[in-house]
Amino acid sequence: MDVFSALQTSVSGLKAQAFSLENISGNIANSQTVGYKRIDTDFVDMLAEQPARQQAAGGVAAFSQLTNALQGNVAATGIATNMALSGDGFFTVQTKGSDAGGAPVFSGGNLYTRRGDFSVDRDGYLVNGAGSYLVGQSLDPVTGQSTGTGPIQVSGASLPAKPTTSIAYAANLPSTPTTTSGSALLGALPGGDARVLTGTAATAPTVAASDSTAFFNSSVAGGELTAYSGNGTPVSLQMRWAKVADADATAGTGGTWNLFYANQSGSGTSSATWQNVGTAFAFNGSGQLTAPAGTSLSIPNVTVNGTSLGAVALDFGAGGLTQYGSTGGQVATTTLQQNGYASGTLNSLAVTNDGKVTGTYSNGNSVALAQVGVARFNAPNALKAVSAGNYAQTAESGGPLTGLAGTTIIGGNVEQSNTDTAGEFSKLIVTQQAYSANTRVMSTAQQMMSDLINVIR
Repeated sequence: MDVFSALQTSVSGLKAQAFSLENISGNIANSQTVGYKRIDTDFVDMLAEQPARQQAAGGVAAFSQLTNALQGNVAATGIATNMALSGDGFFTVQTKGSDAGGAPVFSGGNLYTRRGDFSVDRDGYLVNGAGSYLVGQSLDPVTGQSTGTGPIQVSGASLPAKPTTSIAYAANLPSTPTTTSGSALLGALPGGDARVLTGTAATAPTVAASDSTAFFNSSVAGGELTAYSGNGTPVSLQMRWAKVADADATAGTGGTWNLFYANQSGSGTSSATWQNVGTAFAFNGSGQLTAPAGTSLSIPNVTVNGTSLGAVALDFGAGGLTQYGSTGGQVATTTLQQNGYASGTLNSLAVTNDGKVTGTYSNGNSVALAQVGVARFNAPNALKAVSAGNYAQTAESGGPLTGLAGTTIIGGNVEQSNTDTAGEFSKLIVTQQAYSANTRVMSTAQQMMSDLINVIR
């Protein structure tokens, strides 16, 4: 390598250090940018092909090295729709190309970002601070099924009422109930026999209004809940258990019970009436349920105070109903839940760890409205950086792999820039020194060429 080659090499060094300085300045400038991934600089030597004993150090080239796989700190924002990814992956986003009739028209091509400062815009879309729209699956709030994939738009429509179709019920019935009348068994009442002693009755009997007090005194409370009709009308569903047959040690049976619900509440001078669900609940001597078989029972045409709920399934599960001894002689209810609700308006949004955007409504229900789209790449550092903190896939990065795969989403937080300002200042000092050294090489080479010209003179 001669003096002229040394001059060219020092020029390549100046260009490489200038490129490094550009990356350092960009990292420092974006140290507070949400989800920003710093860009490091790789230096590669460039040698001219020479025999080994004549090989000289050559020039240098600088290349960017992305740090997309390095996690930034997660910071709370207090904004429920903000999201941070803890682990691998990127939010899938689209950009808006134009507006048509006041509605946004999207580019259609997916981009990927770690910038999760999403909030709801005037049209209900989730858009981050750089103007990128979050992509995912929209979910039907009633069925929970996907209704399509694209930019997530949160509907401000009311949540429709859902009728009660099932009741989850678990309880222990006392082997010897304590009733007001003092009798452990419900006998035939003057107004008609409302019992079902075995199996399932073709027509479920009803306690006559005149027998309401006698029935109440010979039964024990089984719990009360609010159920909902098809249009969301709430009704109070009261249940009572009555023991209709005692244990028979010879037959190995442990007692038989009937379940009733109040189909007409007492008001004023009128008495309440009670409807038998129409099935005998039988237990063995060990307190386990032997009949009905299965884990649920369908109660047909449940009607309370004239409001029809239709058929309601009583889900007691395996081992949900038992008959063990109880010192109080009362029913111990451990589970009593129903699946209906009244209509409601949207109050707030939240994001779960598995990426579901959930809405909390005025009726107290929280339902999933969307599933956030998250993509992973086998080579995330090979993605191409584009504007607004977004990345585009490349041949080197491979195609997107959908799903969290161990990554969690933290709602109400954002991922901060992974730039270490102190580290960037250290690199800045090194870069400055290297740049200055290259200029000294250039001035030295220039002096040597001047000396050579002076020899000729």
